[in-house]
Amino acid sequence: MNHTPSPVHAVVVGSGIAGLTAALHAVGGGCAVTLVTKDVLEHANTRYAQGGIAGVMFDDDRVEDHIRDTLTAGAGLSDPEAVRVLAEEGPARIRDLIALGVAFDRAPDGTLVKGLEAAHSYPRILHAGGDATGTAVEKALVARLRESGVTVIEHAFLIDLVVDAGRVRGVELLVGETPDRAGERRALAADVVVLATGGAGELYAHSTNPSVATGDGIAAALRAGAEIADLEFFQFHPTVLPEDDRGEAFLVSEAVRGEGATLIDDTGRRFVFDVHPDGELAPRDVVAGAIADRMARQGGRPVRLDATHLRPTLAERRAFLARRFPTIDAAVRGRGWDWAAEPVPVTPAAHYLMGGVVTDLHGRTSLPGLYAVGEVARTGVHGANRLASNSLLEGAVFGARAGDAIAGDAASGWPSPPAPASWDDTAPALPIAVVAPPPFDRAALQELMWTHAGLVRTERGLAEAAAVLRAWSAVVAPPTTESDYEDANLLLVAGHLVAAARARRASVGAHVRADAPAPASMAQAASC
Repeated sequence: MNHTPSPVHAVVVGSGIAGLTAALHAVGGGCAVTLVTKDVLEHANTRYAQGGIAGVMFDDDRVEDHIRDTLTAGAGLSDPEAVRVLAEEGPARIRDLIALGVAFDRAPDGTLVKGLEAAHSYPRILHAGGDATGTAVEKALVARLRESGVTVIEHAFLIDLVVDAGRVRGVELLVGETPDRAGERRALAADVVVLATGGAGELYAHSTNPSVATGDGIAAALRAGAEIADLEFFQFHPTVLPEDDRGEAFLVSEAVRGEGATLIDDTGRRFVFDVHPDGELAPRDVVAGAIADRMARQGGRPVRLDATHLRPTLAERRAFLARRFPTIDAAVRGRGWDWAAEPVPVTPAAHYLMGGVVTDLHGRTSLPGLYAVGEVARTGVHGANRLASNSLLEGAVFGARAGDAIAGDAASGWPSPPAPASWDDTAPALPIAVVAPPPFDRAALQELMWTHAGLVRTERGLAEAAAVLRAWSAVVAPPTTESDYEDANLLLVAGHLVAAARARRASVGAHVRADAPAPASMAQAASC
């Protein structure tokens, strides 16, 4: 009697571009797929992406130039092979999105509109809805997923990975928690698990990330024993509107500066040219650092983003800004500013984590049965500093690769995991005693990280942060609610980020040590 083998069961955790793409490719390869997501299916960091998606989609652009731009922004620490995969396979993944119905902006003649962003040598950025690219991508992928046969479990929080005999065998979830009802703990068995849980922007007091970005996948991978690297590289977006009355900041896309908006200080001077010949279109770490320095020089007051010269008349500027950046325009006006008539205040905020769970070029981690894609993963693409608009592209390219690899890996008997990376995250032994750490809560953690492990770091500040984190870890009660689990995850990831930042004693890319300037070669790479 013939028995048809059961399909490989994959659980994908997360519903951004990387998780949705991985799920669609896995189910397309014959896998049975369950996608679990912390909130509703559509609520992922992807939908907040304004700037667009980078890719070589025009005849006068070259893959080699996209590779060079990515490597340069990465300050010498990107994996060249991973970068080549990104640049070479990116155009096909963008065409996939177009086929799914993502309506990238087009000129009257039907050609795709080109956008320029910082550190790109060519205007290769595609946008949808002006500044709503992430929303357009998320909607198209969700619509396809709903008709794909993938099982979806919403409001399912990842408590931990289930590991047996050194292999990931499933996930433990907290499902269905509401303000009025405790969640149900549920174990979900699987042949493979794909982490696509995003980053950890909630580590910081000022962040562009949604509140769901609490480092859950990284924390679960750490507890399970997976290799983690490059947590010290946290990108701070240079231009974010200050928090509104609800305490919500709002990112102003780099594309605004790509259209010609400038950054000025209290005197009206364009100050970024003091540190880089590309001025406002220098790499993000350079621009964010220049803003932080200028704010310190002017008593902490924000610098200003000036779009008042983008069109000859006020009426023309208002029409252009509303058409080209409808989402940003609404946010600026909602705060009471007319940015066609006056410069608006902006500050840096935590934006994107370049490090995470170490993977190979197909999303495989150091733990058999575990894959990671998107911001939770450390593919090696971004190095010390992510090139603008490479994040959506990374999610699409490596999400597809991981999804495609699962069925083949099962058929071949599961290949060996990637070799461990060669660097060391051991912190130097320079502890500082904290006599009476403040009471632990998320706000206190965020302020601690913003102050000591944010844009500019020192050994003394990092050592103080490490001591406080150790003290908190010793007294925090075991988690019972989703919020408790999130806090525990943030505390764990914060400790590893601070240790990594202490171990890397030289400045490079997004990791800036005031007490240890970058070596000349790295400084030059980071500023190109």
